[in-house]
Amino acid sequence: MVLQTPTSAKHQEPLVTWEKLPDDFILPDDPVENILQPPLAAALTDALDAANRLNSQLLIASNFGLVATVEQKIVVKAPDWLYVPQVFPVAEGVIRRSYTPNLEGSPVSVVMEFLSETETGEYSVRPTFPYGKFYFYEQILQVPTYVIFNPLAPILEVHRLQNNQYILQQPTAEGRYWIPELELFLGIWYGTRLGLTSNWLRWWDESGNLLLWSAEQAEQERQRAEQERQRAEQERQRAEQEHQRAEQEHQRAEQERQRAEQERQRADAVTNNLEQERQRNQALMAKLQELGIDPNTLS
Repeated sequence: MVLQTPTSAKHQEPLVTWEKLPDDFILPDDPVENILQPPLAAALTDALDAANRLNSQLLIASNFGLVATVEQKIVVKAPDWLYVPQVFPVAEGVIRRSYTPNLEGSPVSVVMEFLSETETGEYSVRPTFPYGKFYFYEQILQVPTYVIFNPLAPILEVHRLQNNQYILQQPTAEGRYWIPELELFLGIWYGTRLGLTSNWLRWWDESGNLLLWSAEQAEQERQRAEQERQRAEQERQRAEQEHQRAEQEHQRAEQERQRAEQERQRADAVTNNLEQERQRNQALMAKLQELGIDPNTLS
């Protein structure tokens, strides 16, 4: 199956076709050009995954071959990060080795390159084989959004395809760029991830909320769990204090009851003594009367 796509180029218009990559085709296996490139790409994907924005129908990859046949020559470019909104599924057990737009799914929506210095590098508009990346993404693949990021400067450029030509976009007041294909803002964030302190590309949603990395979400959950544990401990301590106060009140009430009981017993003793004294007096008076003595005459 051969699909042809017309292109508009600044020089002679090349013939672009979308053909199945031969099974024995050896894809380029160039090493990454600096240690920051893999973590930068992984961080972009990690945040999307943590926000539940990934699904089996789309393709997100880094240092992954994008294929086009130009003037009957196979051209492969491997951007540092790419996004395709919908791809056709591969057979079970088959590992996707590369991606040919239109033939294997929808066109590529976003490509990103992290700055390097090569002849066919990020800014190269070389219109002949093996073609500059800028030319390849703009004129051959016609990718709507092309991002170039220099993490050391740091400089972030977002190019949007308008009338078959990339136009450099202007950032928002916060220094971010709206990426319509993902319905997210893209911007620079300085900080540490996995022990590496650098300038990173981060996503923000339409409301300005930062999309957290999975490790940040885990840390946030850990902090929430710790706060819940502390709140539960405070509640336990408050309940214990209430129990202690209630116990103290119970003890005070018991002491008051015991004091009242002691007072009652003392009052009963006095009453008993008085009663016993009265009974003794009555017995004495009765005895005197038996003896013929008038008690009233006794002084």
